[in-house]
Amino acid sequence: MEETKSLKTKTYTGGNVIPLEKGKLPPQAVELEEAVLGAMLIDKKGVDEVIDILQADAFYKTAHQYIFESIFELFEASEPVDLLTVSNDLKKKGKLDQAGGNTYLVNLTQKVASSAHIEFHARIILQKYIQRSLIKISNEIIENSYKESIDVFDLLDEAESKLYDVTQGNIKKSSETAQSLVIQAKKRIEDISKREGLSGISTGFEKLDQLTSGWQPSDLIIIAARPGMGKTALTLSMARNIAVLKQIPVAFFSLEMSSVQLITRLISAETGLSSEKLRTGKLADHEWEQLNVKVSDLEKAPLYIDDTPSLSIFDLRAKARRLASQHGIKLLFIDYLQLMTAATSSKSGNREQEISTISRNLKALAKELDIPVIALSQLSRAVETRGGTKRPLLSDLRESGAIEQDADIVSFIYRPEYYGIDEWDDEERSPSTGQAEFIVAKHRNGGLDNIRMKFIGSLGKFEDLTQFDSAYEFPSKMNAADTPETIDPNNFASPSQAFGLDDDPDDAPF
Repeated sequence: MEETKSLKTKTYTGGNVIPLEKGKLPPQAVELEEAVLGAMLIDKKGVDEVIDILQADAFYKTAHQYIFESIFELFEASEPVDLLTVSNDLKKKGKLDQAGGNTYLVNLTQKVASSAHIEFHARIILQKYIQRSLIKISNEIIENSYKESIDVFDLLDEAESKLYDVTQGNIKKSSETAQSLVIQAKKRIEDISKREGLSGISTGFEKLDQLTSGWQPSDLIIIAARPGMGKTALTLSMARNIAVLKQIPVAFFSLEMSSVQLITRLISAETGLSSEKLRTGKLADHEWEQLNVKVSDLEKAPLYIDDTPSLSIFDLRAKARRLASQHGIKLLFIDYLQLMTAATSSKSGNREQEISTISRNLKALAKELDIPVIALSQLSRAVETRGGTKRPLLSDLRESGAIEQDADIVSFIYRPEYYGIDEWDDEERSPSTGQAEFIVAKHRNGGLDNIRMKFIGSLGKFEDLTQFDSAYEFPSKMNAADTPETIDPNNFASPSQAFGLDDDPDDAPF
């Protein structure tokens, strides 16, 4: 009976006690641990192969943890690693007896003849450690779930954080040789050469596509602007161009607006019916018909919208992985970055550190799924106090410089009419009403440019700015009684006014 009881708990990893079911032991591979440590003590090549795969806690036996710690510290100090140096280091720390003494170290070196297969053995040890970590976390979650004093959302947050730490800390990608990478790069170039058009995903904006060759896989793209500039309108226009016109699966995470509000804005852009009319529901008979006919393409579009508020980066990664596996999404939009949480249990970090964690993980997500991730971002108020044209700068990115560092592309939206400026600051002094500038301020793999676009405020929509469009100002109002059948284009200042395009930014929700 006493023997059975002794198996119910097992001390490992610095004395943590894990409750186990009757007769069960934690996953372990002690013999492989001995083989790996023995190989590291007799062969420098063995140290090089596994030093970045394992950590001290990955070893089940406490003596092995002390030996690996000593090997790791000697390696970091560029000191030789062998039986004598490790023994001497353990003796200095007063841990030689806890590590089994010199006799145990000698026995480890006698268990192996070389470092052959050491990496394979190390990965099995790592797998056992991950299994033990999951058991430990699961038991802690079960124990805390019975405590009424712990808030359930704090419990969820803590569980997410611990699982995320296991994923980040233990799943590592090995390096690849230049030869294998050259082969991969050549294959990609060949695939691109056979493909018609762009190498990435088309945005639906001609000049932007020319500059970027489309949004590229694994890139993190930041689109930043002050409130009211049209960040959501631009990304919805892109999402519509990609999902509706190209039938490419797209995911849109909205932390600010509800999914119904977003789809209503897409309906407005798709049907040409103003947001105001859709909000009030005051549509003429022909407009109801227009609505029913033109939303059919939007209904069939592979567009997935998630409006979970205060979404954590952990939840986002889990949801994105699920969408990628189930629906094959090729592009991810996040509106917007500052509304996300890092989902860490520690309360000591400041907001700048939290934003740094979020931006770093968004880049990691883009690489993991091999898709472009487009995140919207707010700008600081420094833009408003600046004189001149008030064009945003990289230094205006709000709350963290890490956003600029992690992103492959940083871009801004600038609409002069928002600040009461009715002409561009170029030599022609051309009218700026109903227009916007997409400023590419950082481009890791390409050039920079300021690209002008047409902004249709009443529809919450961006379009390519043609030469014909740029010759006119876009008036903000038309007579509500006018219909397409009764309009005489000669009575208006521009063709846009004839078709009822209301560009007053005050009427458009952002």
